Amino acid sequence: MATTTPATSGDELPSRAARLLGRPLTLGDLTLKNRIAMAAVTRRHSPGGVPGEDVAAYYARRAAGGAGLIVTEGTYVGREAAAAYDRVPHFHGEQALAGWARVVERVHEAGGRIMPQLWHTGVARTDEFAAEGAPAETPSGIGLDGRPHGKAMTQADIDGVVEAFARAAADAERIGFDGVELHGAHGYLIDDFLWQGTNRRSDAYGGDAASRARFATEVVAAVRAAVSPGFPILFRFSQWKVDHYDTRIAQTPQELELMLSPLAEAGVDAFHASTRRYWLPEFEGSDLNLAGWTKKLTGKPSVTVGSVGLDQQFIGPRGGSGPAGVTGIAPLLDRLERDEFDVVAVARAIVADPQWPTKALEDRLEEALPYDVSRLGELV
Repeated sequence: MATTTPATSGDELPSRAARLLGRPLTLGDLTLKNRIAMAAVTRRHSPGGVPGEDVAAYYARRAAGGAGLIVTEGTYVGREAAAAYDRVPHFHGEQALAGWARVVERVHEAGGRIMPQLWHTGVARTDEFAAEGAPAETPSGIGLDGRPHGKAMTQADIDGVVEAFARAAADAERIGFDGVELHGAHGYLIDDFLWQGTNRRSDAYGGDAASRARFATEVVAAVRAAVSPGFPILFRFSQWKVDHYDTRIAQTPQELELMLSPLAEAGVDAFHASTRRYWLPEFEGSDLNLAGWTKKLTGKPSVTVGSVGLDQQFIGPRGGSGPAGVTGIAPLLDRLERDEFDVVAVARAIVADPQWPTKALEDRLEEALPYDVSRLGELV
């Protein structure tokens, strides 16, 4: 069961949790009521790519449960090769956007704030899936395992994908979302350009860290130009990839800065640094995690994530778990109090219990419903 065994006394934790996690945060024109966000978790409950009333109710319950921000599951931008899995919602087309407008309406009625996660899956599009349409779009025609896969993108392909992200962001603002998150993590297309393992290009999009960040920077700049100046843009990135957990896009803080600084300048309002265990240091010589380094290097607000609220460590996106790790939120509050990062994103714990944010703020996590992998098959 998700539980807390804090280092501080029972009398101290409620005020400390409320003081640290309960603070508002302003990103552009958006003010969040607290520092707890629901991170994106793919649910695959949208037949034909259209989110229905069950999806709207699912997110509304999380808003009512106290999350200061909800980031939706990944949603495909309007590019045929963006898709890699069935029943994942689209973020293009009249029916899908109407479904999302209903989601926004329900979340706002419950007092929440919500952003879609805009997604192109890149090398994750399998040959079997691509047989029904376009092949996988990749930087160099290379998969995560180093073997040939998909097609190397032309300049026209790159321009088309950039435009698809911009169009999706404009649609998000038009139908009432509170911002957007760009999925640049976990081995999907934007991350495929960031990582030298999948980016072997010899043009302006490949080479050193700054060049590998060019595609991501163009996406951010196009999104920034397509939405209002105060409409927040979050950028999610990671070192690890799906089923390739030891990969790294940056070996040093200096290399990471070369990637992130252009993104900040292009219009990112906050970075969502995806790790599997938030308490682990990212680089030698410092206790800072990836979100901590990101804030230090860019000066932008950062979001941390990784096994928050679980009594076991997150192993992979399919819901596996490993040995017990850091449980409770006292160590998390210690880092938040040191201003290492600004927002705490929670995924599976909120899938299991929509009331997790309220219980965390009120020091009632001993009452939280435990996470189990079976929860991913339900939309409750």
